Amino acid sequence: MATATEQTAETVELLQALIRNACVNNGTPESGQEVRNADLLATYLEGTGLDLQRYEPTPGRTSLVARIEGSDPAAPSLCLMGHTDVVPVNPSGWSRDPFDGEVVDGEVWGRGAVDMLNLIASQAVAFRSLADSGFRPTGDLILFAVADEESGSVHGARWMADHEADAIRADYVLTENGGLHSGNAEAPAISVNVAEKGASWRRLTVRGTPGHGSMPYRTDNALVKAAAVIQRLADYRPPARFHELWRGQVDAMALDEELRDQLLDTAQIDEFLAAVPSSETAGHLHACTHTTFSPNVADGLGKTNVIPDRVSIDVDIRTMPGDHTEEVREHLREALGDLVDHVEVEVLQDDAASSSRVDTPLWDALERAVARPFPTARINPQFIVGFTDARIYREMGAVAYGAGLLSPRISGGEFAQRFHGNDERIDIESLGLTTGLYHDVCTDLLG
Repeated sequence: MATATEQTAETVELLQALIRNACVNNGTPESGQEVRNADLLATYLEGTGLDLQRYEPTPGRTSLVARIEGSDPAAPSLCLMGHTDVVPVNPSGWSRDPFDGEVVDGEVWGRGAVDMLNLIASQAVAFRSLADSGFRPTGDLILFAVADEESGSVHGARWMADHEADAIRADYVLTENGGLHSGNAEAPAISVNVAEKGASWRRLTVRGTPGHGSMPYRTDNALVKAAAVIQRLADYRPPARFHELWRGQVDAMALDEELRDQLLDTAQIDEFLAAVPSSETAGHLHACTHTTFSPNVADGLGKTNVIPDRVSIDVDIRTMPGDHTEEVREHLREALGDLVDHVEVEVLQDDAASSSRVDTPLWDALERAVARPFPTARINPQFIVGFTDARIYREMGAVAYGAGLLSPRISGGEFAQRFHGNDERIDIESLGLTTGLYHDVCTDLLG
């Protein structure tokens, strides 16, 4: 079996190759082309003697499933799941080529380096190492390299759950992301993501009356109404709500008592957040405690000299537990007020917030695996503000956690900015720690 140093080197090399394949998902059916990364991973796993299955619901949108069969059909199964697509990038904002996979000062640079090609690379290396060693798990060990997570999972995990569920079914799942250190350096809390907000994307269409752009007075201009709709969404302030993990997350921040009390009081938190100097910190804490509305795309399909009769606005709505279809409808009514009757609402995505319990053998195995490199640490359950494919596994009845293991030198705030941001990169130490974590959890839980 490869040494830890050799496994880390393999992870770096595999991550670089995944980045260079540039599987960019812009939301269109023909984008992504994750077949390139599926082919790469299949080639990497060749020679292990494992059964590799490909699934391609849409041309080029390929997912790969590998399996080490368990010895006991009654034993619980574990899936290591990672998505192989990445979000678009504007190269002009980067210090380096976002698809070169360059190693600079101990860090691998490139789109997907933290979301989440780093984790699928670590998962694949740990999986192959176990296969090469002749590891025979009690329950099935599955590697699921999935397409289309970045645009709602229609061509990936959602399609697999609807059409090929038995190929990916597992009792336990490890996926993105987790692994950040916080609190006291001598006895840190290390995050494991066990819950996430819902994603209730909506398309709001505003209608008007067409006319000549030279005569705008007293016209029914759809773009003008759409601007008012967007402003009302931007100004809307639903009240704070605390989920069951919020107190633990605040405790892990090691704040003084006054700040802690403000963050735990629904009557004080909004005033507190308004005064936080860092907009990134305020934005994260706000998203952890509020249903949010972000109008991100407008499509008028118009012409400069024609008063528009239709404008569509795509709104990214992320919901707290308890807010779902009907509650989102009520939020929109309250936010838009008298404009609500001028807006047609189309559901683009409607996934509720989800969570997994922590009183499980997988949680215990994670605790033991983290304790090997960090014996004084404890793992801390987190509620994340983005969505992952874990939500689909939870719908299937699985316990799903987002778990990696990062260097204690990484700042949580800085790391968060690298998701979908410029100069995305991951340090080699974290790659080695994460590969080791997956290897140790697999042997502990299934050994």
